[in-house]
Amino acid sequence: MAETMEWTGRTVEAALEAAAAELGCAASSLEYTVLEQPSRGFLGIIGRRPARIRVRQEEEQAPAVQDPVLDMTELETRLEEEVEETEKDSSSSAKDEHSGKTATVSSKEASPSLEEQEARAKAFLEQVFAAMKIPVSLQRSEHEEGVLFQLEGENLGILIGKHGQTLDALQYLTNLSANRGASGERLHVLLDVEGYRARREETLSRLAGHLAEKACRIGQEVHLEPMNRHERKIIHMALQDSRKVTTYSAGDEPHRYVVIVPRRRRYRDHEDS
Repeated sequence: MAETMEWTGRTVEAALEAAAAELGCAASSLEYTVLEQPSRGFLGIIGRRPARIRVRQEEEQAPAVQDPVLDMTELETRLEEEVEETEKDSSSSAKDEHSGKTATVSSKEASPSLEEQEARAKAFLEQVFAAMKIPVSLQRSEHEEGVLFQLEGENLGILIGKHGQTLDALQYLTNLSANRGASGERLHVLLDVEGYRARREETLSRLAGHLAEKACRIGQEVHLEPMNRHERKIIHMALQDSRKVTTYSAGDEPHRYVVIVPRRRRYRDHEDS
């Protein structure tokens, strides 16, 4: 089954990029029909019309695979229960020690090393993919924020989800599993699916530019859809040097969103007077 929607933009390419950013996928994966070509209008002002396209996105079918959102929820519940049990065990072990000093030493010795945390992360991911019956190859690399695992395989869109929500949930659970019982240094694990995050960042940066132009054109604030903290940061960074707009975040998690504000607003009351 396919979902069909209409989008507009200054050009056909801009409309397609906006649709891809909203749907959380590559523009090349979308089927679209041009409903109306952009028109500059008389002197580039009067009668100007944006491009209008109809986008068709095929829903991916994955035979014999359960709903990934449901899988993530069940895994998160099981993992949190496991963390609680671990904390109870640690507390009981500490009480059995002869002194507070001995208990502290024992706790530190039980804390997993960074190498052990990384091994836990890898084992957890392999367990998840085995349960979902998805063949995935893990490519490890160093990252400024920690350790990055690139997930490679065929038809891994199911691991990304809409706007990367499933990938973010999997990354959260992986870090929870890796750092279980850690009282010292914690490993930060990042997950990516065949360069999705870099493509998403590029798409969001372009989208920020298009929406900044729109905010200036209409002279009003433009509210983006709710995003996670990392994606909101991308929008803010993309427009931080703009002389035409400013940005701020509004709303409460998980529905917090970015607002693009033109420095020169258009007031209808003034125009009508």
